Amino acid sequence: MATKSKFFRVATEGATTDGRAISRDWIEQMARNFDRAKYGARVWLEHYRGIAPDGLFKAYGDVLALQARDVEDGKRALFAQIEPLPELVAMTNAKQKIYTSIEVDPKFAGSGEAYMVGLGVTDSPASLGTEVLQFAQQHAAASPFAGRKTKPENLFSAAAETALEFEEEGDDKAAKFADVMRGIVANMFGKKAATDDARFAAVQAGMEAMARAVTDQDAAAGKRFADLKTAHDKAVADHAALQKQFTGLVARLDQEPGQHTARAPATGGAGAVLTDC
Repeated sequence: MATKSKFFRVATEGATTDGRAISRDWIEQMARNFDRAKYGARVWLEHYRGIAPDGLFKAYGDVLALQARDVEDGKRALFAQIEPLPELVAMTNAKQKIYTSIEVDPKFAGSGEAYMVGLGVTDSPASLGTEVLQFAQQHAAASPFAGRKTKPENLFSAAAETALEFEEEGDDKAAKFADVMRGIVANMFGKKAATDDARFAAVQAGMEAMARAVTDQDAAAGKRFADLKTAHDKAVADHAALQKQFTGLVARLDQEPGQHTARAPATGGAGAVLTDC
């Protein structure tokens, strides 16, 4: 079952690693323009993009969606939802790599607008601290971040502590059903009706709504069960067919004569058969 995160903050308008600032417009553009079908942003360890699929610096997940929200001090912030690989979930549970930093392409694909092309996880927010920031601003070509960018003009946001919370896809469906039921109950009993007839009508309408919700839930569960049963029946039929073929092959092999030739008996010099004693 797929795991996805709740939305969490990954950047706030302001400082970056090379003296430029992430503007409010960039935040809005990244949230508006992000499309996995157009260009998918992956999660990278310390912004390194390894070439080995099983190495330390492989990808650790994918960004699913972005949102722009207002935060403290009237600033605009970027929030992301990700689909992590099991290794990232394990790291997060172990309190490792708890800071995130985004990689921004200010003029993505000739559009003239900003796009988030990657998300880095790190345990060293100080690596984006004052001394390194000053060095990167004054010596851009020698910046320790230069080799990690997909394009020289891209920039990394200052790393911010992140509280990653994950949820299972199935849990989301159950939560939505629970929300529907709570809403129905609130409509049934949340308002005081003026007459008994009105109260009775509200309860009746609520019960009917509950019945529809439960029916829809049962229908969805029934379809999932039917799909599983179809797959199971097909697997059983395939196994039976293979078993029949195997049994027939064994029977044919048992009926075939052995393919071997007896060695001629050894004789002595006078043509007599010698006994090996």
